[in-house]
Amino acid sequence: MVVKTEDGRELRSFKFKDEDESQEVRPVERGILLETLANQLPAGAVRFSSKLAKIQKTENGETLLELVDGTQLSAKVVIGCDGIRSPIAKWMGFPEPKYVGHCAFRGLAYYPGGQPFEPKLNQIYGRGQRAGFLPVSPTKVYWFVCFNRQSPGPKITDPSVLKKQATELVRDWPSDLVNIIDNTPDDLIIRTPLVDRWLWPNISPPVSAGSVVLVGDAWHPMTPNLGQGACCALEDAVVLARKLAGAIKSRPDTIGDALSSYGSERWPRIFPLTVRANLVGSLLQWENPVVCSVRNNVIFPKLVRLGPLLEHTNFDCEPLQAPVV
Repeated sequence: MVVKTEDGRELRSFKFKDEDESQEVRPVERGILLETLANQLPAGAVRFSSKLAKIQKTENGETLLELVDGTQLSAKVVIGCDGIRSPIAKWMGFPEPKYVGHCAFRGLAYYPGGQPFEPKLNQIYGRGQRAGFLPVSPTKVYWFVCFNRQSPGPKITDPSVLKKQATELVRDWPSDLVNIIDNTPDDLIIRTPLVDRWLWPNISPPVSAGSVVLVGDAWHPMTPNLGQGACCALEDAVVLARKLAGAIKSRPDTIGDALSSYGSERWPRIFPLTVRANLVGSLLQWENPVVCSVRNNVIFPKLVRLGPLLEHTNFDCEPLQAPVV
């Protein structure tokens, strides 16, 4: 990892294993990960264009899902892993995620002849905005630009406008970053407001209601400042699968208890990470020139110990038991 200022001055560089021997960094392209997981599902298990319109309980205790195309599905168990704006979470009484004061452009640059960058996570810090990029394959480079904004502003869908706005933010920053944005296909760039939801104990609704349960961003949206959002969703999935399988195998009438137990096990992991990600983002988005000078000349080069900052990545949710054939 290399950390630089907006004018290209290097503040710090390090290898993750030098800071924490347990660290092993292997970039994974999200699309490939999703395809790998989906390939393990039975044929026909995935239905596309199936947006949820309505959810309700039936008299026999099952859950009725109505899709926008009118299709109705009756389910014994519903796992709401439907993202930040989850209609299932809303139905369960969860509030809308809260905007944290900054937005992010994100994209995936494509170099048909091969990307020219070393395998490093590059972070660049300015005043009120920051950026970074990371090669994720021989031909693709992930990048982001995060900037302060009092309100999210109108939604922009024109990719040419998105690319122009992202470029303008970092035009005078290191040229590698501008080149990466230029090499991003129009359909691989997005702009989103960053939001989160703090799951306060005894205040927030429980993760499950009967046989309906939440997973990932639908339950605990967090800012991407620790890179743990999708990781936590995968952890959720493993823990929930273990709890659910145990209940179905032994006593199906205990499914509700299993879902509640899943929430109790995951909350101590999720809540601190959500708060920590928010605070880290606030610190990195400083605008005050004096504070930024202290950050660049004292905090990053001399005070920050990266080992403790990476401890959250060492979580082990334990493997699922292999099926007995």
